[in-house]
Amino acid sequence: MNMPTAELALPMLGMMILTLLVWLHMFVQRVSFAQGNKIDIEQFKTPADVQALVPANASGASNNFKNLFELPVIFYAVCLYLTVTLQVDSVYTNCAWVFLGLRVLHSLIHCSYNKVAHRFGVYILSAIALWVMVVRAFLAAM
Repeated sequence: MNMPTAELALPMLGMMILTLLVWLHMFVQRVSFAQGNKIDIEQFKTPADVQALVPANASGASNNFKNLFELPVIFYAVCLYLTVTLQVDSVYTNCAWVFLGLRVLHSLIHCSYNKVAHRFGVYILSAIALWVMVVRAFLAAM
């Protein structure tokens, strides 16, 4: 891989590591909750069962994990598209790093004190960075 096309690899791998870390946090949070409340793991058969058993203050990581399969899926797709079509430049690279950084901050907020106004502001800024990448790629393809 030459240098211009490899520049989006690290932000993409960063998103994957973030997803892994949130998954690990969710796993530990759920197991700890189940053990601490003497809940048989068999009671977690469906997402609805989990939602009914686990209170909101112990669900932040789970909710954030779901978020990591929404806009980030578009991020992966646009990064791969730009890499394959050899369109990677500093604007795309900077947007990718901004997206990753803001998604890390979003996850930290969501998995800790979970102030919606803070989380939403970070979410909007990360979305703008992503949509700049998508719209710019679309316009270049026309």
